[in-house]
Amino acid sequence: METLEAIKRRKSIRAYLDRPVAQNDIEQILSCASQAPSGVNTQPWQVAVVQGQTKTAITEALIAARRSNEKPNPDYDYYPDDWQEPYNGRRIACGRALYKALGIERKDRKQSQQRAWENNYRFFGAPVGLFFSIHQSLNTGSWVDMGMFIQTVMIAATAKGLSTCPQASLAEFPDIVRRILDIDDQYRLICGMSLGYADTKQAVNQYQLPRESPDHFARWFD
Repeated sequence: METLEAIKRRKSIRAYLDRPVAQNDIEQILSCASQAPSGVNTQPWQVAVVQGQTKTAITEALIAARRSNEKPNPDYDYYPDDWQEPYNGRRIACGRALYKALGIERKDRKQSQQRAWENNYRFFGAPVGLFFSIHQSLNTGSWVDMGMFIQTVMIAATAKGLSTCPQASLAEFPDIVRRILDIDDQYRLICGMSLGYADTKQAVNQYQLPRESPDHFARWFD
């Protein structure tokens, strides 16, 4: 698949087929992503690939934590405390579009939201999960490098006919993930990711969120 086409086709997929992903494909994706740039070639990325019983153990532990009302303790703040425009409007529109695709109505929103959120911890049915970590000694620039690496993983997966969904939700309880995967406490959990083959028949995979054109976010100087 041509690179620009892969970038355009990439989207967050929230329903997957029960179809295994070849280990060789995962290795090729990670090898491609390793070419992402990083300041002074620090290559700060650490990746845990989870499948089978390990993935199930993480799912069960995360759901148990949420159902027991354990307070999430992510290693960093993903979202602002004070939402401002235009970001708040985009956030609200995103949530409404997702709930509509999931068929969540206001009258049963609480229970449906709970089920939908737990589906995050189930990796949306994907056979493979990825967890991305970074050493605590590294600074903001290395987090930028991690973003470029994670994006490259998603583009490489798309080029191979696979789908992904990057998930901050999988990093809500980092101590649980670190314990199960035996990750040193010196590493900060950035996010998780679902990886697999999209179930294109599911409505949740058919809605598309709008993107601003460069006219709205780019300025040109001569």
